[in-house]
Amino acid sequence: MNSSLLLSSASGDLGFMIKELVPMPFKFMGSTVWITTSHVCILIVLLILIGFAAACHHALTHPKEIPTGLQNVAELIVEMLSKMINGTMGKSGDRFLCYFGTVFCFILVSNISGLLGLRPPTADYGTTFAMAIITFVLIHFNTIKYHNAKELWIDKCSPLPPWCPIWLPINLISDIAVPISLSLRLFANVLSGTIVMALVYGLLSKVAIIWPAVLHVYFDLFSGAIQTYVFCMLSMTYVTQAIDGRD
Repeated sequence: MNSSLLLSSASGDLGFMIKELVPMPFKFMGSTVWITTSHVCILIVLLILIGFAAACHHALTHPKEIPTGLQNVAELIVEMLSKMINGTMGKSGDRFLCYFGTVFCFILVSNISGLLGLRPPTADYGTTFAMAIITFVLIHFNTIKYHNAKELWIDKCSPLPPWCPIWLPINLISDIAVPISLSLRLFANVLSGTIVMALVYGLLSKVAIIWPAVLHVYFDLFSGAIQTYVFCMLSMTYVTQAIDGRD
């Protein structure tokens, strides 16, 4: 797949827009379903992660007493993720290590995929909103699992007594706003970097030599890592609050 297909500025069409690539042989609600650049980039990111995981699995099935090479990298990644997740979620961290570790790796690789000439999948709101919805489901699944109906009612009516549910609509709106705020924060920050880089290459193509690497370091590496950390930390905090130390 030529990267110019995924991030192009031909004919004045700057590459921060999602491109429709291949139409599907069916329609949804009367509209044609397309395979877009987001789908292709997500597939590429998944293949990178699966390939890396397979290589790590092979390295760890033949471990050395003193870790070297890929074994050392794999153990370092697992150790850092475990420390971050357990440090945030406490004794509940081990149950969510695989999920939040996977989310962290997916978002991070997606955010830095611009270095490969791809349009970051997280610059598509459909991607970030889907992950935020999973977090939303996790939050309320654990809320219902660890709290009875009376506790839920008291919590939704707080800070007023449960016989005065004036705050109930406001608390419900705040719950609904969680996936929206989570997804918009990640989406907007990644998309803004994608737009800036597309403008640089599209409008300054004749002088965009070497120096855009500095912008890539900021938007793809630094900002991408920060946004990955923020999304995962907020998600873990919400889930931990839902469990409320009852695990």
